[in-house]
Amino acid sequence: MSESKNDFTGIKIGFAVCGSFCTFSKAFEQMIKLKAMNADLTVIMSFNASSLDTRFGTATDNIITAESISGKGIINTIPLAEPIGPKKMFDLLIVAPCTGNTLGKLASGITDTPVTMAVKSHLRNGRPVLIAVSTNDALSASAKNIGTLMNLKNIYFVPFGQDDFIKKPSSIVADFSKIPEAAKAALDGRQLQPMIAK
Repeated sequence: MSESKNDFTGIKIGFAVCGSFCTFSKAFEQMIKLKAMNADLTVIMSFNASSLDTRFGTATDNIITAESISGKGIINTIPLAEPIGPKKMFDLLIVAPCTGNTLGKLASGITDTPVTMAVKSHLRNGRPVLIAVSTNDALSASAKNIGTLMNLKNIYFVPFGQDDFIKKPSSIVADFSKIPEAAKAALDGRQLQPMIAK
């Protein structure tokens, strides 16, 4: 990897998107930044992320945006995600946003979506996975899953914090702006610190 903090030349990154639709704009913004830093980017979308229309945008528009940023088709089926490991497609896999549902599946070894298959397949090569949490129950039901994943080899987290501690006291959202920096650290085998964003 290049020594420059602003260069991902030669680095193949999978960018997996789950159904925390309110953070899609932040995810797309970071995809654009990674591409500007010369990353070879491929977007993976969960079933929900690639099929549901919400008040934050239509599924079609989200797919078009992802494909226009990456310059290639998305991965949005389990058969398309399965070869990620055998073909050693990525140096780093980012899951951003990562919902509470996906956190639970990853912590329990459940592989039933394109994103969970992508993570499982990628990890077989001992390569890093970077998770950007976005869930309303991070400090309640999902807390145990975050703790489990923090203790697994090759799993790293984008620094996170409470996004609305008054109205949603259990909610946590990653600081998406730290994705490039956290990605550099994960590629070096390090957890970016501090993990609790200010």
